[in-house]
Amino acid sequence: MTIKVGDTIPSATLATMTAEGPKPISTDDLFKGKKVVMFAVPGAFTPTCSAKHLPGFVENADKIKAKGVSTIACVAVNDPFVIGAWCKDQKVGDKVLMLADGSAKFADALGTVLDLSERGLGKRSRRYSMIVDNGVVKSLNIEEGGAFEVSGADTILKQL
Repeated sequence: MTIKVGDTIPSATLATMTAEGPKPISTDDLFKGKKVVMFAVPGAFTPTCSAKHLPGFVENADKIKAKGVSTIACVAVNDPFVIGAWCKDQKVGDKVLMLADGSAKFADALGTVLDLSERGLGKRSRRYSMIVDNGVVKSLNIEEGGAFEVSGADTILKQL
């Protein structure tokens, strides 16, 4: 079952890359008492994710945070080393918290797993964006297939 508006984000552990190495981050800590914009991409360094999805949130980070958002988080089914390298490559800085869901456990818990095994890519996450307030999903924009139409920063800005 896919997560929907009104649902609570499930407890899971993600990872971010720091100067000291990978650091675990619990979704409970990430969302508790905060307004968070989270978006997911099928994979770091992939064409649409690198050319459109992540850059839109980096470019609009100040506008999004000006609307009361404490954290903008990007999650992908990649390991934290790949996420860290992608963060540097995309010059994200501290505008977006880059999170690794290495084994797709969070995507599984959300019901957003995209199985691309037939194409040699394994389990990934569907592309989506959402606004989460104190752990509860307030807005959810899930893409169909390989589309990039409803999950971008421009949509989130309209919904805030």
